[in-house]
Amino acid sequence: MDFNRISGLRTHPAWRLLQADSAPLIISFLHRAFIATNQRSIAAEELATRLDDYLHHLRESFGEKRFPKKGKDYLNDWAKGEQGFLRKYYPAASVGDEPLFDLTPATEKVIEWITSFEQKQFVGTESRLLTIFRLLREIADETETDPSLRIQQLEQEKQAIERKIAQLQAGHITPHDSTRVKEKFLQAEETARQLLSDFRQVEENFRSLDRGVRERITTSNSGKGQMLDTIFSEQDAITESDQGRSFKAFWSWLMSPASQDELQETLQKVLQLPEIESLQSVDSPHSHTTNHEQDTLLEGIRFRLLEAGEKVNSTCALLVEQLRRYLDDQAWLENRRIMEIVREIEQSAIVVRQSPPAEKVFTTLAPLKPEIELPMARGLFRPALRPVIDEVPEEGEANVDTSALYTQHYVDEQQLRSQIRFALQTRTQITLAELVDLYPVKKGLSEVVAYLHIASESDRAVINTDQNQAIGWQDNHGGEKSAWMPSVIFTR
Repeated sequence: MDFNRISGLRTHPAWRLLQADSAPLIISFLHRAFIATNQRSIAAEELATRLDDYLHHLRESFGEKRFPKKGKDYLNDWAKGEQGFLRKYYPAASVGDEPLFDLTPATEKVIEWITSFEQKQFVGTESRLLTIFRLLREIADETETDPSLRIQQLEQEKQAIERKIAQLQAGHITPHDSTRVKEKFLQAEETARQLLSDFRQVEENFRSLDRGVRERITTSNSGKGQMLDTIFSEQDAITESDQGRSFKAFWSWLMSPASQDELQETLQKVLQLPEIESLQSVDSPHSHTTNHEQDTLLEGIRFRLLEAGEKVNSTCALLVEQLRRYLDDQAWLENRRIMEIVREIEQSAIVVRQSPPAEKVFTTLAPLKPEIELPMARGLFRPALRPVIDEVPEEGEANVDTSALYTQHYVDEQQLRSQIRFALQTRTQITLAELVDLYPVKKGLSEVVAYLHIASESDRAVINTDQNQAIGWQDNHGGEKSAWMPSVIFTR
């Protein structure tokens, strides 16, 4: 925070907003429209109507000449590039041509900073201290490399949990502290609002990357490969950064139905507590909104988080779409250039044919056709279906053990299918392990493989590769054999 750094920040949108003559109007209205109502994007016509109503209220108090413009004109001024207090954009999937307005991260930071000036009726210090201690303890536990110390910590936690269970079983229920409940709830509310604010910054970072990609594509003369390598490197840098990986983990957790149900059930349970209901009934003396209106932020936090995360994903999708269009345009330009070169060669060939040059300066080439032999194009050896035997050895000449020719066995799949159908007459499904208990394996591993082949071709059989089962049989000498294979279930 040196002098040059602070001097350079005077061009920042947040600094310009604080220096603006109409800063009280901008901050108060945007707080009322976006922050107090917990909305991320508002249609231009609706927002202009709200601003006209707000201006009418101010003119009644401060005079008609105080704010002479219409609400629509003010919004357009605040969204201009040199201001950057609002972001005006057209959604990608919109049917009409009405734009949307959204807060910029700089404006939201200013509103949060101004809001922090208000004197809070309740400042929770214990919950903040406990949160700091809990986070530091989690860091220490996760980075512990000594197994004995880690086991000792887990044993202490286990003993503490067992003591609590014993107290509950004995009927000793410790009453909760209402002050601590209110303190933790207000901290959760503040954290949730900061989380939604952070999403605007994440979205702005991806949007800046998208703008940089468009500018680089427009002004760069480098090759397509080099251009894509630079763009993908920047995208990977954002995706693999701490911010990108944190957002990826957040989105994976939020997309889990179990996590959403757990969050919703916990919120409903907490909002029904008497201490929280007492907070909802108290009006804030420094704001036009009530605490009940602020509590709706947590009540619908799941949907607001989904909306915020979806906007970030949509911004990333725009970047991918821009790259796809760039590749399509480059391919079209390259194909067009190739066709132009081919046409020039054809035109030159026609000119040469009509008026050939002198023989000394013109050389003819015999038509050449390259012969290409690819090793992988050669076919593999296939044995003949009907081999021709030239010589048959006479008795006593061949020193070959022919007993294997008479000890072969044949697995009849039709018989196995009949066994499956017969077993399913009294039940709706049967596993392969249950089936071999009814009909023991007689042909060894080949019979087990035949069952697996039948299951792979049948629409009424399921092969679960995530779960294995042991199939046993006896060999010709009475020894026990078994094979581990995926779980197979035959259904009727």
